[in-house]
Amino acid sequence: MTFASVYPLYLAKIEKKGRTKDDLHQVIKWLTAFDEEQIHGLINEGVTFETFFQQASLNPNAHLIIGVICGYRVEEIEDPLVQQVRYLDKLVDELAKGWKMEKILRGS
Repeated sequence: MTFASVYPLYLAKIEKKGRTKDDLHQVIKWLTAFDEEQIHGLINEGVTFETFFQQASLNPNAHLIIGVICGYRVEEIEDPLVQQVRYLDKLVDELAKGWKMEKILRGS
């Protein structure tokens, strides 16, 4: 699965709840250290989530992302790639739920 195929779904989900593209990019940057230009480059390249997270510098506080997403506890997922994708899913979910950015960006 490519990041580019899921990105518009993330954007639609959060915009429907009154959040912005800038909000989405802020959480992606917090999790991965990708800036705006890098995010667009990865979308244009059509990278898979595997490549996306291989190129990322995962935030050292990512382990603080806990809770249930898609019926699974994020902190209990054993496959590192699946866990990283679910971290991003969880952050997007929290954005859509209207959480304050300070709470979403754990330890910032």
